[in-house]
Amino acid sequence: MKTTPRSLPREPVELKVEKLVYGGEGLARQGGVTYFVPLVAPGETVLAEPMDRRRNFIRARPLRVLKPAEGRVEPPCPYFGLCGGCHYQHLRYELQLEVKRDILRETLRRLGGVHWEGPIGVHPSHPFGYRNRAQWKIRPRSSGAGLALGYFRMGSRSLCPVDQCALLAPPLAEALQALGPALAAEDWPRELEQIEAFATPEGALLLTLTLETLPADPGRVIERLRELLPATAGVLLHGLADEQMHLEGPGFVVYRVAERQFRVGHLSFFQVNRFLLEPLPALVVGETAGGLALDLFAGVGLFTVELAQRFEQVVAVEADPAAARDLEHNLGAAGARTRAVNADVVAFLNGWTDRPDLVVLDPPRSGVPMQALEALARLAPPRIHYLSCDPATLARDLRHLLGAGYRVEEVQLLDMFPQTYHLEALVRLVHGS
Repeated sequence: MKTTPRSLPREPVELKVEKLVYGGEGLARQGGVTYFVPLVAPGETVLAEPMDRRRNFIRARPLRVLKPAEGRVEPPCPYFGLCGGCHYQHLRYELQLEVKRDILRETLRRLGGVHWEGPIGVHPSHPFGYRNRAQWKIRPRSSGAGLALGYFRMGSRSLCPVDQCALLAPPLAEALQALGPALAAEDWPRELEQIEAFATPEGALLLTLTLETLPADPGRVIERLRELLPATAGVLLHGLADEQMHLEGPGFVVYRVAERQFRVGHLSFFQVNRFLLEPLPALVVGETAGGLALDLFAGVGLFTVELAQRFEQVVAVEADPAAARDLEHNLGAAGARTRAVNADVVAFLNGWTDRPDLVVLDPPRSGVPMQALEALARLAPPRIHYLSCDPATLARDLRHLLGAGYRVEEVQLLDMFPQTYHLEALVRLVHGS
């Protein structure tokens, strides 16, 4: 019989970590109570302080490692454990991949009823310096004038100021080192809340600033940013209170992936791992070829261009107007065989009747809407290739597709986010037995 905790233990508890679960925490059991503890490794024993009691478990924070696991290493970042951006820097990279593979398999089984016993192909990344996009939070400094720049603290919405980040591609790492001291020392708009930076392999920067309200002289802010960061290709200022925007520059950069070029705007989604961008389109599309393919949640067309090499006709659907403009531009070189549609995926599928040979799904973290899954079940394409950044919503959606006559042919793990608990999974499905 399972024991429900009624009060927090007053003293620290000794816990043996059984495994890591999605979210970056370790699971342990003691005295019939389930504990979740961050910053631990599978198999090690820790002394932990109970912090928060819930109905069926207790969250605790680690105080000391009593018996370290074989895979534990020294984190290279001085902010690890304080900053909420990373969860696995204390694990050797090979162990991170093993943990993510096990979490993916268990999540598919537990939440989706997908009992996949076959191999899960793992595609690693360089473990550091991989991010081509960063979101830096900005808050008034606790003492003195100026602003502080960093990330949210682990488990908190308060700021952890940083002057370095091991995950960033070199152009972003240099931008961080330039922005931090300038924001602290100079008089910037106090309404500034966030700077998002996107970098091309050649080092060109797109900067998107979020403020409560736009400053009276946005040109002055942009001028100072260009002085600090000469590689800046464009700046977009976004005022939250009235949804006003001020754009300086073309509004996009050109990102080169192998021999292909993609226009990417300030507000367009693009994969963040610069090392996996080149192999990703071929991995998603695979060897499938035919007459018609649908690329749903197409973004700026990273997969659409690959599909156009294998299919007579490709229709790419993207709901976001900014990304759809980039998508249409990027498909121009593919000619008449591709078509970009700026539409909600549900609305598009409800009006679509031709049966495609392949459907590629790359939805946001929330997964595929139920109405879209129902429409896909009606169309019954022979193949669906589903790329997901959230194993829980992936499992939910797979449960529905399996009930509609699909079976899992292949599962792959792409480590788009080393040092974090986040993972990308590719599942290939075929219709019928």
